[in-house]
Amino acid sequence: MMHPTIDIKTFLKPGVRAHLAGIGGVSMCPLAEVLLGMGLRVQGSDMTESDTVRQLRSQGIDVAIGHSAENLKDCDLVIRTAAIHDENPEIAGAIARGIPVYERAQAWGAIMQHYENALCISGTHGKTTTTSMATHIFMAAQADPTVMIGGTLPMLHAGYRVGKGNTIILESCEYCNSFLNFFPTVAVILNVGEDHLDFFRDLADIERSFHAFADLVPQRGYVIANADDKGARDAVAGLSHPVFTFSLADRTADCYARDVAFFDGCASFDVMIHGELYAHVDLHIPGKHNILNALAAASAAYVLGIPGQAVTLGLEDFHGAGRRFEHKGSYHGAAVYDDYAHHPAELHALLTTARSMGYDRVICAFQPHTYTRTKALFDDFVRELQLPDVTVLAEIYAAREQNVLGISSRDLAEKIPGAIYCSTLDKVADTLAGLARPGDLILTVGAGDIFRAGEKLLERA
Repeated sequence: MMHPTIDIKTFLKPGVRAHLAGIGGVSMCPLAEVLLGMGLRVQGSDMTESDTVRQLRSQGIDVAIGHSAENLKDCDLVIRTAAIHDENPEIAGAIARGIPVYERAQAWGAIMQHYENALCISGTHGKTTTTSMATHIFMAAQADPTVMIGGTLPMLHAGYRVGKGNTIILESCEYCNSFLNFFPTVAVILNVGEDHLDFFRDLADIERSFHAFADLVPQRGYVIANADDKGARDAVAGLSHPVFTFSLADRTADCYARDVAFFDGCASFDVMIHGELYAHVDLHIPGKHNILNALAAASAAYVLGIPGQAVTLGLEDFHGAGRRFEHKGSYHGAAVYDDYAHHPAELHALLTTARSMGYDRVICAFQPHTYTRTKALFDDFVRELQLPDVTVLAEIYAAREQNVLGISSRDLAEKIPGAIYCSTLDKVADTLAGLARPGDLILTVGAGDIFRAGEKLLERA
């Protein structure tokens, strides 16, 4: 992979033509809009037509469908998603012509240096929900933030917004060390566990990456870490920078929850900071794990001077991000929800919450995401997928991988009592239709396209 010698910051000025390969992606579309707002001439390409592509065109951005070296035209630089490799005709064409090629994360890193506050939210899981919570809080405080989330936030009708305030809020992913291209003034670490083992060697390697991420914070900034998570504690151990901690109940932490109560699975609690009441929170999304997500968002708001009332109002108005325990409808009396969980820890949080909600049965249709993750965490998946009353397994979603491991969801099904294996999403929908009865909770779960099975089911209702 080629790495240009010219700092991308030199290109972020009016009149420069930037070509974005994969411009329709979840973090490329907002990048295009931010660059356009900075006065750059933006163009790009994507593999398919989409609402996102049409939206970009409506702003005067030229978007080609399909990848070709001819799409580059007279661009000054190329920015690509992590999924686009050197063999791509546009990347190969740029390299042949001496046009510098940058990663998406490098561009976001350069952009965030234009903001006084760069709030970067990281963790193995919980990033999208916590980034969404922080967005609600900062919007309630009328801080007019720029936001980049790895999912759709209903309030924004998108996964991003371009604001005029002095704060940028970004979901920050560790995969391929992407977040090491960032310049956080506030780095939040929600949790650190084994994941992305197609890139990282082991948990220690992942912890080193998070440690390096936290170490990017200047002395005027803040590192915020989950005191209840061993991986997060280990990742920040030995930092020269002081660490602001949050916890469910540890009153030695800088931020903790007091007087926690649950109503229909959703928590109500006080946010205490340095022993003083900062805010009261009534959540409208279920699960104990979401208390920690809220404490992380509240901690970030506190260190950046946001009043506690904005935390109360912002989280009062938060009903979840897209594909995070998202209600999709009902089928023959069964409630149908969709969730992005694709790691065993996320499955545990989701399924234990689901089991506490009073439904007669929990039916989980799960689609594993990537062959390497399924293989590396196989036993953990087997353990967590025994929590539902019925587990339906879709075939593994390949994403960026080829199945060189020879693994299948059928292998998981053989280890899970009563599990049902389905080779296609149509068969998943058929199976769910046959199982559904009044009082059931049906969950479609995974980071791939398993949500389509739930949509197919609801089309029959």
